[in-house]
Amino acid sequence: MKNIFLFYIGISLTLSLGFSPGENWKNKVDPVLLEELKKKEVTEMLVVLQQQADLEGNLSFRDKVRRGRFVFEKLRQTAKRSQSGVLRLLSDAGVPFRPFSVVNAVWTKGDVELLRRIVLRPEVARVEANPSYTFHRPTAAEDQLRLRDGIEWGIRQIGADQVWNRGVRGAGVVVAGADTGYEWQHPALSKQYRGNADGAIDHHYNWHDAIHMINPIHNDSIVTPDLNPCGLDSRTPCDDNGHGTHTMGTMVGDDGMGNQIGVAPEASWIACRNMERGFGSPATYIECFEWFLAPTDLDGNNPDPARAPHVVNNSWGCPPFEGCNPGNFGTMERVVENLEAAGIVVVASAGNSGFKCSTVDDPAAIFGETFTVGAIKPNDSIATFSSRGPVVVDSSFRMKPNITAPGVSVRSALPDSAYASFNGTSMAGPHVAGVVALMISANPELAGRVALIKQIIQETAVPVADTVTCGNVAAGIVPNNTYGYGRIDALAAVERATELTNIDPAAGEVRLSLFPNPADESAWLRVEGLNGNFQLELYDAAGRRLMVRKLRINNEYQEEDINLERLAPGIYFYHLRGVENQWSGSIVVK
Repeated sequence: MKNIFLFYIGISLTLSLGFSPGENWKNKVDPVLLEELKKKEVTEMLVVLQQQADLEGNLSFRDKVRRGRFVFEKLRQTAKRSQSGVLRLLSDAGVPFRPFSVVNAVWTKGDVELLRRIVLRPEVARVEANPSYTFHRPTAAEDQLRLRDGIEWGIRQIGADQVWNRGVRGAGVVVAGADTGYEWQHPALSKQYRGNADGAIDHHYNWHDAIHMINPIHNDSIVTPDLNPCGLDSRTPCDDNGHGTHTMGTMVGDDGMGNQIGVAPEASWIACRNMERGFGSPATYIECFEWFLAPTDLDGNNPDPARAPHVVNNSWGCPPFEGCNPGNFGTMERVVENLEAAGIVVVASAGNSGFKCSTVDDPAAIFGETFTVGAIKPNDSIATFSSRGPVVVDSSFRMKPNITAPGVSVRSALPDSAYASFNGTSMAGPHVAGVVALMISANPELAGRVALIKQIIQETAVPVADTVTCGNVAAGIVPNNTYGYGRIDALAAVERATELTNIDPAAGEVRLSLFPNPADESAWLRVEGLNGNFQLELYDAAGRRLMVRKLRINNEYQEEDINLERLAPGIYFYHLRGVENQWSGSIVVK
């Protein structure tokens, strides 16, 4: 019935727009976009090209800068080679457009006729709507007015202060934020801003504003200080909401006067505003990700991958009611994958839609490559609002979150040199970004080793088992869909990081999957980046081991046939165990 309903809707939209049912151009168009064009003559759209860059070979580069440059050039060459026809069409039509390379796509505005002409070009894969996203709105904590003097509870909880006692405070690492903007002159943030070199201020390569127009959600069209405090295309860091400043404070904040609010207070930060008064769109998010891949000067010229950050925090999401759906998830997912291929860790908040299961349902938290963070209280119990897995919105049944961190009564910076406490997974994610900075500062060889960094954080986390079943993961099982692998432990992660020397370029960059997923009677185990003797174990949701299989993996790519015909329909979990490491995942049997 579902397929019939969708087909009926597609026919209705086509007829209402004046095209005959025989024309199949609409098959390449997001139904949400067609719905928008029923209501207004011109709307925003994202044109996604067929050809996407092949980034194979990125793991051969030991140096993060060389890896980033390789990925950037590959992406840019692919976009330049395949976008020319679409860009010429848009230019001739006299409409605004903005090409991207971090994913091979073009943002533009147009009517139905322009949409049809774009879709009929063979190099175009699909055309998607450009819906509005919002940040994961926090709530004020009860103690927000209480002044504090000293180290915040979340920093003590994860052991970051113990890392400082060993002389590791994030020096040499660059963190980034994509949010509502940032008050760079805040006393807890100004000296850490990369654009502030001992008082010599230079915003080139350190700040980008992706807000070029007022978001239509606000239903206003003028730029005034009371409505739009940052205006458009701001050439200096500015925060029109306060959310971004708060998250950056948790990553690096320290005013030297007792407000020790940041996990990595000696790390440098750069930033991009991707929301206008709290609302963005795929185009603004993609633009910020592209800038992080290779920061530019304030005019958007001379991109330089060598100035890319090590980690990017994202405390925003796009729920289904704002237009995000499985039909357009893929574009943003590829952006995340490409950024991580360049050696940049992408951290995202799980969302504040808990307490039920399968409430992790927004990009970018839902994606497999994203390092998704839930929120815990001071006693390591889950915050009621923290969203939980598994991810069902894309039918992946992917376990989320990956990890949890302090997200209740988190005190941090606000504009006008203020401080306040908030509750939300937006507060949890920055703790993890800060720990990434501490790890790389302690061992610079980890720079660019995204999978290895995430693996270390998961393996060194304080395990926390749920007391209830969530997504068929029984109580007592770790990892689970409430806490992931548990609560982040900065000290343990840094200690593990410092043990590693002469890291191979592909170390930790292991790709492991069972496909197809969901599967019927059999699946293939695909392994890349491993060599040696391993043991594959399969468990049911109650934690019972159902299968053990010894494997000898002696090359960088291997596939093994796994028989599932005796298993009842449901979700199962697998572990591939080596001498020192373990990799885990899940599979759904139909």
